[in-house]
Amino acid sequence: MIKILIVDDEKPICDLIDFNLTAAGYHCMAVQDGIEALGLIEENRFDLILLDIMLPGIDGYDIMEYIRPLEIPVIFITARHEVKDRVKGLKLGADDYLVKPFDIVELVARVEAVLRRYNKTQLQLSAGDVMVDTEARTVTKAGRAVELTNKEYGLLVLFMKNKNIALFRETLYEKVWEGEYFGDTRTLDLHVQRLRRKLKWDHGDSGSAADSPRLVAVYKVGYRLEVMP
Repeated sequence: MIKILIVDDEKPICDLIDFNLTAAGYHCMAVQDGIEALGLIEENRFDLILLDIMLPGIDGYDIMEYIRPLEIPVIFITARHEVKDRVKGLKLGADDYLVKPFDIVELVARVEAVLRRYNKTQLQLSAGDVMVDTEARTVTKAGRAVELTNKEYGLLVLFMKNKNIALFRETLYEKVWEGEYFGDTRTLDLHVQRLRRKLKWDHGDSGSAADSPRLVAVYKVGYRLEVMP
């Protein structure tokens, strides 16, 4: 699993980023102190670091000097918006620079773009006997091809990246339909029902084993892909 370190002195921002990147299928660690961040970098191998500039202990620029020889991609996330600050961050070796306040959807998109640049994307996903090749955009069940619409495929990838995690309807709709959610669940529910049927991810299906994955509704939340450990 892709491992991301979030370094920001504002805990609410750390929590917001952590929540959304975890929902996107990444493993995250978050700290609010520069010195603590250096300790984690020494002890762990991260695939990406999201780094604030103004930090207690040691600032983001100094941390960047330490990170650069390690060849870990970095995205600066900061309230500093002047061109000279962006230029300094990029010259130090950062891969991208995002100014606060930012849209979380944009942040996730930038994270995905940087990881693709470093060939760190997860190409193969699996749940039970269902396999997804995200590079070829193919889906198989027990070795047989399954034909999905674009929306069904998008939902499947989200569920498989977030096994055993309840995903909000808002999150599913906004990520797959790429539009604002206004509370109408009919379109989403219909696509989930078709996905269940095509993959036999419902224990009510006669062809599904007792320990096979299930795509279940979570009351007042959305849906969760349940997968046995």
